[in-house]
Amino acid sequence: MTYDYLIVGAGLYGATFAQQAAAAGRTALVIDRRSHIAGNAYTEQIAGIDVHRYGAHIFHTSDDAVWAYVQRFARFNRFTNAPLANFHGQLYHLPFNMNTFHALWGVTTPAEAEAKITAQRATMAGCTPTNLEEQAIALVGTDLYHTLVKEYSEKQWGRDCRDLPAFIIRRLPLRFTYDNNYFNDRYQGIPEAGYTALVAAQLADPRITVRLNCDFLADRAALVAQARQVIYTGPIDAYFDYTLGALGYRSLRFETETLPLANYQGNAVVNYTSHAEPFTRIIEHKHFTNVTTPQTVITREYPQDWRPGLAPFYPVNDAANTARYQQYQALAAHEPNVHFAGRLGAYQYYNMDQVIRTALDDWAQTAPVH
Repeated sequence: MTYDYLIVGAGLYGATFAQQAAAAGRTALVIDRRSHIAGNAYTEQIAGIDVHRYGAHIFHTSDDAVWAYVQRFARFNRFTNAPLANFHGQLYHLPFNMNTFHALWGVTTPAEAEAKITAQRATMAGCTPTNLEEQAIALVGTDLYHTLVKEYSEKQWGRDCRDLPAFIIRRLPLRFTYDNNYFNDRYQGIPEAGYTALVAAQLADPRITVRLNCDFLADRAALVAQARQVIYTGPIDAYFDYTLGALGYRSLRFETETLPLANYQGNAVVNYTSHAEPFTRIIEHKHFTNVTTPQTVITREYPQDWRPGLAPFYPVNDAANTARYQQYQALAAHEPNVHFAGRLGAYQYYNMDQVIRTALDDWAQTAPVH
């Protein structure tokens, strides 16, 4: 055995675990089936602009230790996420705040806005929501639901909101202030040199070997033979060759183009919340870092059903998929030298800071490999 750890996946979890292992004097082989590191956070330079190839990634956290950790590997800017929503040409601020309410109803005070929302919530008074539509109306009322939630959610999930479970929307934050900052976290920003550079810095220790275009499932026996323990961040159902059936995911298709304009939409992220557009949002990448270039790069995001061969982005954590995942967990318990982690290994949607936190915690709890 050449390595202490074989880490499957060079995303934020794999890079963080590898960095921690190397700092403790262990060796790690990090592999990824893609041709690049950094997983879905991967950024690449196009026309002098850092482009987020797999959708917008804005780092935000209230975890002091995680914030201190990432700053060891990258300098972060002061980007504040303030997305807009476009509904049939009318623009609204997100998250729902006084700017949103003023554009929707013309109200100017929190009391007026609260009165509007309270009256519209009344249609669900005394009822237990049984689907996403009822849950959303119970939270924010009918106008916000029909303008900014309904059709966007239907595009995102590929189903009518009345056919989607209520748990998908556990909360829809309402702010009765004129504050467009999407996140409530204490820290927020984007690496000035991009996420790829951040992950490269994590993997720079000479105790870490990185192999790209390396498919674990296609060459499992030879790869496992090289390490004492496996850290697997791929899909847990794929690891077991879909023995119990495939878990449900939603995927995304990205359409990126370079335009001969200095500025296309004036904002990093604009959501399109009606069915009039087949995509859910347009990202204009240069606004993440405020770079000045004669061109701009935009990406349209199109949600789609997942099938083998596509990248799984969002787990569909309904009752059936949760039960199937628990069955896969039972199989995983009989793999003593394999730890399943990350979004796909744990079949769990994590923000970037949560991915890093779980990797740090998992390393701290892992018995040293001798």
